[in-house]
Amino acid sequence: MSHLRIFTLDEAEQTLPLVRHIAADIRSAYRDWQDAVTRYELEAAGATADSGETEVLRSLRESVGVQAERVAGLVDELQALGVELKDFEQGLVDFYALREDRLVYLCWRLGEEHITHWHEVDAGFTGRRPVDEHLTRGVVP
Repeated sequence: MSHLRIFTLDEAEQTLPLVRHIAADIRSAYRDWQDAVTRYELEAAGATADSGETEVLRSLRESVGVQAERVAGLVDELQALGVELKDFEQGLVDFYALREDRLVYLCWRLGEEHITHWHEVDAGFTGRRPVDEHLTRGVVP
């Protein structure tokens, strides 16, 4: 990422309706991609080198590519907002923020009404802590 966007808690909250929509689309598209991969692998398991790529196998392979492009496009939408996707299945995303002038992540996942947790940049979901008064709420200085 060439430009790092640092969110205040208020700014991150304001993006949630859009982020929520994109994260839900990503989870759905990711599941579609997984299904396409499974169908392709099952069909490919029955193929032989002598038979070459059948029309069915080619179609399934193309479907995998289309689904992968859809997922990648949705991830790009999040990244364009300055948001990082951390987990496809959970719809887990992080927003860079400042806590006592230190770079941290505000952490949110699908199903959560608001951003209620943060964690260190080098920690993951298990390092989540409740949002407190040390997070920048308003305009970033």
